[in-house]
Amino acid sequence: MLRDPETRLRPSWLLLGPAFVAAIAYVDPGNVAANISAGAQFGFLLVWVIFLANAMAGLVQYLSAKLGLVSGRTLPEAVADHAGTPTRIGYWLQAELVAMATDLAEVVGGAIALHLLFGLPLLVGGIITGVVSLLLLAVQNRRGQQMFERVISGLLLIIAIGFLTSLFVEPPPLAEAAEGLVPRFEGTESVLLATAMLGATVMPHAVYLHSGLTRDRHGHPDAGAQRARLLRVTRIDVGLAMVVAGAVNLSMVLIAATNLQGQPDTDSIEGAHAAVRDALGPVVALFFAIGLLASGLASTSVGAYAGAMIMQGLLRRSYPLLLRRLVTLIPALVVLAVGVDPSRALVMSQVVLSFGIPFALVPLVRLTSNPALMGDDANHRLTSTLGWLVAGLISVLNVVLIYLTVAG
Repeated sequence: MLRDPETRLRPSWLLLGPAFVAAIAYVDPGNVAANISAGAQFGFLLVWVIFLANAMAGLVQYLSAKLGLVSGRTLPEAVADHAGTPTRIGYWLQAELVAMATDLAEVVGGAIALHLLFGLPLLVGGIITGVVSLLLLAVQNRRGQQMFERVISGLLLIIAIGFLTSLFVEPPPLAEAAEGLVPRFEGTESVLLATAMLGATVMPHAVYLHSGLTRDRHGHPDAGAQRARLLRVTRIDVGLAMVVAGAVNLSMVLIAATNLQGQPDTDSIEGAHAAVRDALGPVVALFFAIGLLASGLASTSVGAYAGAMIMQGLLRRSYPLLLRRLVTLIPALVVLAVGVDPSRALVMSQVVLSFGIPFALVPLVRLTSNPALMGDDANHRLTSTLGWLVAGLISVLNVVLIYLTVAG
């Protein structure tokens, strides 16, 4: 039954929001590292990856939202319902590894931003980022999901302004950018970065999370006009969120391709920030750093929220928020403490995420295609086919990456 009977009386725009929380995963610091590296090293070569990843993410996020709305189960809960205990535990372990890679990207990114803005040591910045993420999660616990959605959407706006500003200061050459729409690679490193860009966009934890966000916001309506309306609103929600996320990701590649290609030391976020400052001025560089900080703070809180949902759904137990936060925060702080190159760690974390995507996509497509679970809202054959193509494409790209890396 529908949790909130007043939902049917609200204007459609008031029902938007869950997709914008999930969209934070698409513009986290891992995206910044992967996209800036791609543009600085290969110019406009990998622009096509942004469009492909954004289209795939839109489909995946809608399927996840639909699962939660129609079945009343989060994706982790639905997986647990159809798996024995050993499978559930194994599935959780891989999901936990992916969650750690997610937190690594987000905490390291926040630490880099605080270093750029205030000169703080990376470890101190990482601790601050982790603490702020707990405070943002406290907003969700005490003030409810809608207030959390507003806070995260506000941070998403700051991220968009932070990275889109430079496009107005120094517009990219449109003809050269358009050439990047043709799919192609140039060596192993370009495949690595393309995989990282996919991992940074179609993120496993966002796939798991969106099912819970939509269910908790809209409830579990019975089949009929109200469910149909909520599904239409969800499509709009996902579409708008993906337009924002896609524009931000594209801007990162275009910034780097236009201003950083061929310049030294642009393979790190710090170097990219310095190059942006030299090329476009200190104001644009400040916007860049503020956008990165908002990205780190928002994405790490959303990632922790997703991790709690994954753990609870697969292990069928609720754990204290602080414990759940520490499980994935500690590895990120260790990386900062031992002095691993943070920007390279960001890119590699996105590759790990890409390997985790099939584990989220395969059950998602299977479950949303199941009429016994989804009723008349089960996927159409074309939708299922596209879903399997997405999972297959990412899996093949990962196999190619392994082959090229070993052969090289």
